[in-house]
Amino acid sequence: MKPLRTHKGSTVSIMLDNIDTDQIIPKQYLKRIERTGFGEFLFDEWRYHDDRSPNQSFVLNNEERKNATILISGHNFGCGSSREHAPWALHDYGFTIVIAGSFADIFYNNCIKNGMLPIVLEDTIRQKLVTLKGDQEIEIDLEHQLVKTPFGDYEFTIDSVWKDKLLNGLDDIAITMQYEDKIEQYESVRV
Repeated sequence: MKPLRTHKGSTVSIMLDNIDTDQIIPKQYLKRIERTGFGEFLFDEWRYHDDRSPNQSFVLNNEERKNATILISGHNFGCGSSREHAPWALHDYGFTIVIAGSFADIFYNNCIKNGMLPIVLEDTIRQKLVTLKGDQEIEIDLEHQLVKTPFGDYEFTIDSVWKDKLLNGLDDIAITMQYEDKIEQYESVRV
């Protein structure tokens, strides 16, 4: 996992509450175990018509928003099942940051475990972010816990353990491997 200290990018908004993991990545695309290849199916039922042609009225098909790396949304984002495929699909599509009013707990944890930063911001701030044009960028400064925008900087909170994992690019395996010498020492006496 790559360290995440700061991120600068453009935004796209899907200001709906209760976007669940099946809307993020429909169940029929969960046949892979790799973390890649899911981006093309992100929000599939909204992005495409039944014949797989792009739904031009859906914001991710807007040419001005196609390269956005920061998703702005409503409350309870990522609710539903605990499938880790949802953050995989968001990340594979190109999102690094998701800003919402609140998150489902398991989804929030899965984002961090996969190198993405979920940020909770109040509605008035998110409504300002919705007004940004496609070529306008904001900066996320994880170290100082700030969302820097053209209309001001906004603080966000994150647990210090999660913050450390993201800042240092540590997933669960990398954390375990920090104790490799102790693991090897233990295994050598168990033989």
